[in-house]
Amino acid sequence: MRVVFIGTGEIGAPTLQALLASKEHEVVGIVTQPDKPVGRSQRVEPSPIKKAVTHITLPVLQPRKIKDRQAIEEIVAFAPEVIVVMAYGQILPREVLEIPRLACLNLHASLLPRWRGAAPIQATIAAGDVETGITVIYMDEGLDTGDILLQRKIVIRPNETGESLHDRLAEIAPKTLIESMRLLSGGDAPRIPQDGALASYAPKLNREAGKIDWSEPAETIERKIRAFNAWPGAFTTVTTKSDKAQNLKIFSAVVVDHRGSPGEIIYADERRLVIAAGSRALSLEEVQLEGRRRMSAADLVRGHPGLAHVGGSSAFRNKA
Repeated sequence: MRVVFIGTGEIGAPTLQALLASKEHEVVGIVTQPDKPVGRSQRVEPSPIKKAVTHITLPVLQPRKIKDRQAIEEIVAFAPEVIVVMAYGQILPREVLEIPRLACLNLHASLLPRWRGAAPIQATIAAGDVETGITVIYMDEGLDTGDILLQRKIVIRPNETGESLHDRLAEIAPKTLIESMRLLSGGDAPRIPQDGALASYAPKLNREAGKIDWSEPAETIERKIRAFNAWPGAFTTVTTKSDKAQNLKIFSAVVVDHRGSPGEIIYADERRLVIAAGSRALSLEEVQLEGRRRMSAADLVRGHPGLAHVGGSSAFRNKA
């Protein structure tokens, strides 16, 4: 089948590569977001999807808005039988959804209808779900509301991070799509309506979403630390003896059975940094002080013996 692939994020690159390698299908065009500044250097970079096809000659469209008339006409000119969408970052208008002869398929990184929206991977871990997966849906004008064609599940590991789960889902997506395409071309692909009553929503995240609320239970905070690793990153503020407040990014922590006021530093010594939560406490493991390298929490304490409090709390007692 003739396929147009629409995507931007890195999670879609393995699926695009599988389509390109397939003998059953022909990728006739790609649509991705415009090049943009990234990182501290703000160097202009192409999307991971555009980078994935730099070695071959293939039309790549990068409209600022896919609903623009010129973009729609260029996609029509590809004459696709199927449009495949994964992590594109824009809502497709009806005019685009109606272009392919057979279907416009979306690969979503959750078990729909659970976690519709922009950040399903982080939401899955933060909520403590035991499984997730890839869902292939027939796209409609709603937000991840289309009928389900196929789902493939994986179990979430106890130490799963947002980054590791992203990579695992990226690995199973290609086979899930290729199987969906075979069902579609054979004329026996199912259409299973989603149960809207079971839907939940995972909104787009910004950096501020990673700010830790120490009044939450330690188990909840620990899941968020893993969920937001690597994006948007879980962080709190720490204050040194000089009263200088700095952001502290937290990459990993362990729930421990200690009690204290939320945000209270219970232990701060060369062995550990333990902070009280709404219930129980967290022993921080790997951290990064603003403008510094990643380090162990014990190294942080050794380098900043005047560490006073976190997250706006002034409570401090060192039991060591």
